[in-house]
Amino acid sequence: MKIKKILVLMMSMLLAFTLVACNSSNQSSSAKPGTTVDENGEIDTSEFVTVTYMMLGDKPTNGQLEKVMEQVNAKLKEKVNAHLELKWIEWADYMTKYNLTLASGEPVDLIITATDWLDAWGNAQKGAFKDITELLPIYAPQTWAEVSEESWEQTKYNDKIVMIPEDSFTQWVNHGFFYRTDWAKEFGINEPIEDFEMLGEYFQGIIDHKPGVIPWDTPGTNVTTAWGYTTSYSDQIELPIATGVFPIYWAESYENPYTITSPIFDDLFIDYAKMMKDWADKGYWRADVLNYKGDTRALFQAGKTGADQHHTETFSSLRPQMDLKQPGSEIDIFAWSDTRDNLISMSITHGATAVGTHSKNPERALMVYDLLRNDEEIYHLFNYGIEGVQYEIVDGKRVRPEGYDETKDSFASNFWGGRVDKFEIPSVDRWEGMPEIYAEYDKIKKPFPYGRFVFDSTPVDAEISSLSQVTAQMVPAIAFGKAGDPEKAVEDFRKRLEAAGYEKVLNEIQKQMDEYKKLVEGN
Repeated sequence: MKIKKILVLMMSMLLAFTLVACNSSNQSSSAKPGTTVDENGEIDTSEFVTVTYMMLGDKPTNGQLEKVMEQVNAKLKEKVNAHLELKWIEWADYMTKYNLTLASGEPVDLIITATDWLDAWGNAQKGAFKDITELLPIYAPQTWAEVSEESWEQTKYNDKIVMIPEDSFTQWVNHGFFYRTDWAKEFGINEPIEDFEMLGEYFQGIIDHKPGVIPWDTPGTNVTTAWGYTTSYSDQIELPIATGVFPIYWAESYENPYTITSPIFDDLFIDYAKMMKDWADKGYWRADVLNYKGDTRALFQAGKTGADQHHTETFSSLRPQMDLKQPGSEIDIFAWSDTRDNLISMSITHGATAVGTHSKNPERALMVYDLLRNDEEIYHLFNYGIEGVQYEIVDGKRVRPEGYDETKDSFASNFWGGRVDKFEIPSVDRWEGMPEIYAEYDKIKKPFPYGRFVFDSTPVDAEISSLSQVTAQMVPAIAFGKAGDPEKAVEDFRKRLEAAGYEKVLNEIQKQMDEYKKLVEGN
C-alpha cells in the first residue's frame, strides 16, 4: 500500500512538472501578440489592437480631428497594427476628472501627465502608472536611446521608470500678463511693465481713457496672480507638490531650496490681498467676477479687455493673431520673473507620458508612442494636421492655406508629452521676436532643483485633501478682493489651513526634503 501511494505521488509530481514545462515552452507562441519577441528580435503584432491616449483639453468638434486621426491610424496600422483613440479630459474641473479617471481602474494605455501641474507623483504613488523600465528598450527603442540616463533618473518612482519625459522640446511656460503697449503709451507708460504697481497704473489708464473696457475681464477661477505676486516680490520658488488652486508650500529661495515655507504666512500675502482689494474697488475686473465664465482671450483679441493672463508660449502665437484681429495694436508680456529675475528652468516632466497600470496593451502602446515621437511623417500629422488643409510650408515655415477658416479647419491633438525640436516646423503664427525673449530668460534662469524629488504624500493624504478644499474655497475671494477686510481674510485663511493640517504637511515635506538634500549632496 505504501509503495502504491508513493508511486501515485511520484506520478502526480511528474505530471505537474510536465504541465509547467509545457506552459513555459509554449509561452512565446501562445502569449498575447505584442508581448513577446522571437529569436530574431521581431515583435509579434499579428493581433490588431486599439491603444487609448488620455489627453487634457476640450475635444475639437469641427470634424478635423477625426480626419487627421484617420490618416494617423492608417500609418499606425501599417507599421504596428494598432489604432489610436484619444480620450479627452475637458478643462472644466480637469484635475478632479483626471485623478478620478486614473483611480477608477479604467484600462487607459497612454496618459499625458506632469509632475508640476498634473500631480504625476501622487498618481504614481497610488499605482496609476505602470513600471516601464524593462519595456522601453524593446518596444520604444528610439525613445529609449535618445533620452539621456540623467533624464531617465527624473522619471523614476521607487527606482522604476514610470513616465517618459518631454526632454527634447524647447519651451517656456513662464506666466504673466499680456497687455496692450499701444494703449499703455496712450496712458503715458512708455517703459515695459515690470511689476504689479506698473500693471495697476495700466489698468487705471483703461478705466480713465477706455470707457466700456474692463481692464482684466477674467473668470474668477484664474487665481494665478497669487503665484505671480509671490514670484515677483520674493525669492521663494514653487515646489512640485499639488495642494489645490494655489500652491501652499514653497522653498525659501533658489539658494536655499531645501527649506520649506509658505507665502501665505508671510506679510507678503497680506500685501497681495490688500492690492487685490484695492484693484477690485477700482473696478479692474467685473463685480461678479467670481461667477463669471467668459473667454478673456477672445475679449482681448476683440479689444474689449485690456489684459489676458497666461504664459510665454501662448504669447508667441497671440502676438501675430492680434496684428490680424486688432490692426495697429501692439502687445507685450509682463512675466512674473521680470520684477526680480526669479526664474526657474522648466522641468522635463512638465510634459510627460505614462502608461496606465491597467493598460491591456502596454507594449503596443509604447510602440505607438515611439512612432508619434520619432516618425517624422506621423509626428507632423499628429501635431499639425494635414498638409494642404491645416497648413502649407512656405520658405520653411508653416502658413495657413488659402481659404483656411479657423472654425471649420482648425485641428489640435494636445500632444504635450513627447514633442521634439528636431521635427518642429516654425510657424508664421509664431512671433519672430521670441528668440530674443528666450535669450533674456536664458540669462537669468536657474536650473530646476527638484528633478529627482518625489514627495510621498501617503502620510498626509487626508490633510492635503483638506488643505486643497480650503484653498479652493478661500483663495478666489482673496485673489479678487471679494473677501472683505484683507488682513482679516488672510488671518481667517491661515486659521483654516492650520486646522486642516498645515503644520503636519509642512513637517512631512521638510522631512522628505531633508532626505532629498542628502541624496543630491551625496551624503
